[in-house]
Amino acid sequence: MRALVYFVAVSLDGRIAGPAGETEAFPTDPGYLARLAEDWGDGLPTGFHQAMGTTPPGTRWDTVVMGRGTFQPALDAGVADPYAHLDTYVLSGTLDPAEHPGVTVVAEDAVTFVRDLKRRAGGDIWLCGGGALAGALADEVDRLVLKVNPVVLGAGVPLFDGRFAPTTWRATAEASPGAGVRLLTYERVRAEERSGS
Repeated sequence: MRALVYFVAVSLDGRIAGPAGETEAFPTDPGYLARLAEDWGDGLPTGFHQAMGTTPPGTRWDTVVMGRGTFQPALDAGVADPYAHLDTYVLSGTLDPAEHPGVTVVAEDAVTFVRDLKRRAGGDIWLCGGGALAGALADEVDRLVLKVNPVVLGAGVPLFDGRFAPTTWRATAEASPGAGVRLLTYERVRAEERSGS
């Protein structure tokens, strides 16, 4: 079955954006972004690759899911699909699919849709954001890849915006791609592993 991978930038205090969706506080050092593109380029916008003359590696995932708020900056910039190198699904009950032919707009329940998507053929699935969608899909996330930025936001969109539901994760990798960012990878510890069965 395909894995759902939540790959996201996060502050030291667990915020993926400011109260109004601001992300400007996160480092955008060119050297850092170039190093990130080498191994995690599937998670960078198609426009970034076009500007840098690079090609997404196609090694991490082939599909991206995001909420309306995460898609909105692309709409504001006149970009029909920010990740045109991936199959893009926008989970939204307010967008008209006919007005957004560059992506697949999904109005159905997020959990039901993602469970079905995980059963389909293909590579892993990237959960791009935002916090509300991550909260709704918390039980479906198989892997966390956190770009922990050396900044405290103080308020804003939490990594998972949802209910109190402690979940155990196992650290599997750590890297320092630059700009003070720590790239931390975690795999979900399933209930059967915790119970030893």
